[in-house]
Amino acid sequence: MVKEKNRDKRRKLPAVQTIWRSLPDPLPVADFWITGAIERILSRLRDQAKMGVEPPELNQICLQVLAEAKRESVPHLRPVLNATGVMIHTNLGRSPLPGEIMDAVKEVAMGYSTLEYDLEGGQRGSRHDHVSRVLAEIVEAQEAMVVNNNAAAVLLALSAIAHEKEVIVSRGELVEIGGSFRIPEVMALSGALLREVGATNKTHIRDYISAINDNTGMLLKVHQSNFRVIGFAQAISTSELVEIGRRYGIPVMEDLGSGVINSLTIDDVAEPSVKEVVKAGVDIVTFSGDKLLGGPQAGIIAGKKDIIEQLKKYPLARAVRVDKMTLTALEHTIRWYLEGRAGELPLWQMMNQTAEQVSKRAALFMDALIPRVPSSLTVDREKDYSQIGGGSMPGTRIPTTVIRLTPNQAHEARLIDEQLRSGDPPVIARISHGSVIFDLRTIFPSQESLLLDTIVMALNQLEGRD
Repeated sequence: MVKEKNRDKRRKLPAVQTIWRSLPDPLPVADFWITGAIERILSRLRDQAKMGVEPPELNQICLQVLAEAKRESVPHLRPVLNATGVMIHTNLGRSPLPGEIMDAVKEVAMGYSTLEYDLEGGQRGSRHDHVSRVLAEIVEAQEAMVVNNNAAAVLLALSAIAHEKEVIVSRGELVEIGGSFRIPEVMALSGALLREVGATNKTHIRDYISAINDNTGMLLKVHQSNFRVIGFAQAISTSELVEIGRRYGIPVMEDLGSGVINSLTIDDVAEPSVKEVVKAGVDIVTFSGDKLLGGPQAGIIAGKKDIIEQLKKYPLARAVRVDKMTLTALEHTIRWYLEGRAGELPLWQMMNQTAEQVSKRAALFMDALIPRVPSSLTVDREKDYSQIGGGSMPGTRIPTTVIRLTPNQAHEARLIDEQLRSGDPPVIARISHGSVIFDLRTIFPSQESLLLDTIVMALNQLEGRD
């Protein structure tokens, strides 16, 4: 009898065409989003009817369809407010770019450009020419080139130089570079043959020398940029590996990953710079454009001119080349380094904020927030640490001051976090010990009022839901 009643409830649900005819004309979103919304809502209502829930009226169903269709029609790749304190946040797009550089990108993207055109000669040119010279200049290398990310840079170099040849690398440097991609897998894809030497924690010069044979194509050093090995550990230096390479006539490559241009030490941890590695004599070095360089996603290869020219001509280079927008953003980023303006890049502005500066910002923000939040929430601030992120300089901590928003019930922090993520714009914060944490180091001063309003709106919506 109960099943029969529930079947009757399902029969009360309107047909798809009935819903379509009842929607307003014109529709506020494309038909595609409406179709998907109708399917999902009817499926949910059928499930509820099976449980004995009375279906809503047709007009209510139409309102649900329109609301869901509007939500789904919002672009998925959207700006967010990053209040996590992680500056190179891989999930949030890594290093942000400044408005001035994005204006240059927009101008190139909206029309035609000299992407592969030589104005002086009036003939076809090379897209490599736009950044090769300036990149080589800032890292003090003979030549440089750009591909779409650092994994592609490593893949291209291994493919062009060591296909079907052995590449000697320390076991302690067979890293996973993010997204479950590992150096051995990239090497296998390139056609190079992995030759592991040493132990996880210790590799000596003699390990490399004993592994060299007639089929050795490269000596590879991979910077442990996303983890640290401490204690009973030892690795040979770049200079020592270069000396071995020169002695036996074997190319030496170093994958730096993060790729800071100038020397950088944070929390007593020194990050090797691209300049230092080039000066040590490697044949090529690879690094990312959107990590410590502070530019767009790109894989940069710098080093000896003859090898870089070999890579440019290799067929795979076309498959991993960058587009005009990336080249524009990267060229302008590099020019800022040449002009002494690197400190104006958003990443370096965040990193260079002192603990005192962030503390003052947090105090002012907290004073503005307290009067606008429900009395059931506690707002305070405390000392904490920001992170560089993106696998760069793991274990380093940059002192900061965070704002802590604490509800009466610890589980409510999750609800607040969910509501913040559904805001416009979404706010990405942290949860710690039943509190929602906001680090203003990764919030631009121009975004503070927007962050404040978005937090207040999210809390008000939760209050209204209760």
